[in-house]
Amino acid sequence: MSLFERKTFDTTLKAWPGVSFVDQWDSHVAKVGEKVFAVLGERDNWRLVVKCSEESFEILTSLEGIGQAPYFAKRKWISISDHAPLEPEELKHYVRRSYELVASGLTKKLRTELGIVFS
Repeated sequence: MSLFERKTFDTTLKAWPGVSFVDQWDSHVAKVGEKVFAVLGERDNWRLVVKCSEESFEILTSLEGIGQAPYFAKRKWISISDHAPLEPEELKHYVRRSYELVASGLTKKLRTELGIVFS
């Protein structure tokens, strides 16, 4: 099972507090507090777009099948192809990290309302 499959993507991410989904941009988009943290492309060349740290951005974009995400003007958003050299657990880690990075930018009040607690 792969996060590149919509059913697995939804099942995995909906378990996290405050996550909602919307179909837009010819893609399936995961949001936390109305802010995008993951985009699952719904074309033949499936791509998963996530936010990452500066360090991860430099390392990941040097790998085959991973690059700076198109249409996301801000740096630190990457596009991961389904043939990128990442194991399923690594992929889940980067999606979770994207969720955490985006959620940390929400107000404390909204995080509390959504049930998001950082340890």
